[in-house]
Amino acid sequence: MSPSRNQASLIEGPIARTLLLFALPILGSTVLQSLNASVNAMWIGHYLGEAALSAGSNATLIIFLLLSLVFGVSMASTILVGQSLGARNIEEAKRVVGTGVGFFVMLSVLVAVLGYLGTPWILGVLGTPADALPYALPYLHVIFIAMPAMYFFNFLMMTLRGAGDSKTPLLFMALSVVLDAGLNPLLIFGVGPLPKLGVAGSAAATLIAQIVSVGALLVTLYRRKHFLRLTGAELGYLRPDLQLLRSLVFKGLPMGLQMIVISSSAMLMMRLVNGYGSQTVAAYGAASQLWTYVQMPAMAIGAAVSSMAAQNVGARRWDRVSRIARAGMAYNFLMGGALIGLVYLFNRAALGLFLPGDGEAIQLGTHLNVIAIWSFLFFGATFVLFGVVRSTGAVWPPLIMLLISMWLIRPPFALMFKQTLGADAIWWSFPLGSLVSMLLAMGYYRWGGWRRARMLSQQADPQQAPSTGQGVPASPVAEAAAVEAS
Repeated sequence: MSPSRNQASLIEGPIARTLLLFALPILGSTVLQSLNASVNAMWIGHYLGEAALSAGSNATLIIFLLLSLVFGVSMASTILVGQSLGARNIEEAKRVVGTGVGFFVMLSVLVAVLGYLGTPWILGVLGTPADALPYALPYLHVIFIAMPAMYFFNFLMMTLRGAGDSKTPLLFMALSVVLDAGLNPLLIFGVGPLPKLGVAGSAAATLIAQIVSVGALLVTLYRRKHFLRLTGAELGYLRPDLQLLRSLVFKGLPMGLQMIVISSSAMLMMRLVNGYGSQTVAAYGAASQLWTYVQMPAMAIGAAVSSMAAQNVGARRWDRVSRIARAGMAYNFLMGGALIGLVYLFNRAALGLFLPGDGEAIQLGTHLNVIAIWSFLFFGATFVLFGVVRSTGAVWPPLIMLLISMWLIRPPFALMFKQTLGADAIWWSFPLGSLVSMLLAMGYYRWGGWRRARMLSQQADPQQAPSTGQGVPASPVAEAAAVEAS
């Protein structure tokens, strides 16, 4: 069975144009997802108060941390699917999908149960302000119930992108956002026969939207007879293949830990921010909403670069990989820089979408944005380069680099200068940490051994792959190595 005709070809054609067309739907999905979170924050902040918004900010970090637990496995699946399809091995891609689905079902249920039971403890560890606890507790309880659907939805979307399809995830993300945004005010305020749930209504809207969207996506994939769907005897692939599962876990673990390093560092920073009271927390939460938008181009380009590079590695079109990296970096600086410029121009007005215009929080938010927001251009460059190097299976060095910048640079700086700079020490730690991470990523991309990494132990060394892009070894030595590897 061959891939559907709607699948984008990521191993041929002009690099920059192919990357842009593939990345734009991913960017659209990210925009919609962030817009949905921002709309929810607006409802909560304007109608339920700053304490409720503080609860939402704390809960968002916890959600990010929990999604990070499965991000790595999803990303490993994306890379393996991309490499398999690049090598024209669709059966292998189906085995990857089946193993991933089976693993996700078990993991998501476990996380949901443990998270629901441990919500009070989690909020206590985070140091959530006392006035925000009555809002954060019911909100997180509902979110944990929604976690299996959220996990599975994200896994399916990332797998489809690994297969070269970024448009279908965009359509179903749009469905999820429309449902979530539409149900938010109805469930928060109890319109008509619906109960008045307050801040828990926002989480309930997310629960309903995720369940409906993932169900509709599955139905659509089977009706379209998608080439990665499992039917008949292929349903046996849902029983995890131990070799594939080992690769998904051991290669996915470092990638998941990357996200956990980011989220846990953010949770520590949130704990420091919490020490300055609800006004500063609200300012930080509102600014974080804008930061999410600023990071979206880099996130989309990084995801597109990873999928595109993985297919080219699988197809042994090694010559295209470095060109993909250059195109990705250029798009990051152009698109990310434009958004940062807009925020500087409309700083107070943008923060006013989330905060009352005459309060102390908006003053604090305007100030911290000036200090911190430009640093996300550096972090975006890091994300793009990581997307390239992990496409071969090089997953540990990016984790180490993030650990250095996020834990050994950012929090110590914020704590060291807390007495002299106050909250500004927190804000200045963002540019410093992002600059360090970018320099480390550039050094590893230039001199590191990521080109020799492999996702599966039996894969040929990527350095032995043809480098002409035509499937022809570049030299007699390379030809002999390729024959020996086969």
